[in-house]
Amino acid sequence: MNTLTEENYLKEIYKIAEEGDDYITTNDIARKINTKAASVTDMLRKLSAKKLIRYKKYYGVALTDRGKKIALSIIRRHRLWEMFLVKTLKFKWDEVHDVAEQLEHIRSEKLIQHMDEFLSFPKFDPHGDPIPDVNGKINFSKEKSIPLSEAKHDKNCEVTGVADHSVAFLQLLDKSGIAPGCKIKIKTMESYDKSLSLLLNGKKQLHISNQIAKNILVSNAERRNK
Repeated sequence: MNTLTEENYLKEIYKIAEEGDDYITTNDIARKINTKAASVTDMLRKLSAKKLIRYKKYYGVALTDRGKKIALSIIRRHRLWEMFLVKTLKFKWDEVHDVAEQLEHIRSEKLIQHMDEFLSFPKFDPHGDPIPDVNGKINFSKEKSIPLSEAKHDKNCEVTGVADHSVAFLQLLDKSGIAPGCKIKIKTMESYDKSLSLLLNGKKQLHISNQIAKNILVSNAERRNK
């Protein structure tokens, strides 16, 4: 049985790989989990001994099939717990991450399967991230989603998720009324700082910075020519 720390490492290695890197360096992992490279090296040795990762000299590490399966299982549990906390216990989307970090290590598959069924088999968590199915497959990606900052003006689009999961960012969106499922239309962009004036759900007018727009993901949107 793997320890909680080992599970957290596998999860973070998978998330870094999602960003496009086949092999992950020790420094990549250290930055992601905010720890020392020496500590990462020690843990990687343990994961390698359990055949959960493979190491390629001068390139870094990658998950084995078994390691990937475990990582996806943890991610599935985490995102289902987040959905349960929001939909059933009425937590706000900026409150659920730390709680789900603790709950994701509960290993009862029966519990997770019943929770999945209770929630009507959700495809996405409250932040718009895809939830792996019971076989660890993600058949529903956000490939068609783009940052709001890159969307064409005067085109209706829908918020699908966020790139920044920090509490401060989610609370900021809450104050503005922006959440997955909202409809947004860009009205104007300031040439000086590329901040945007928006129409939210056909009614509310907002003005947001370019940095905020970069971290809001939308679908049904065409990219504007840069």
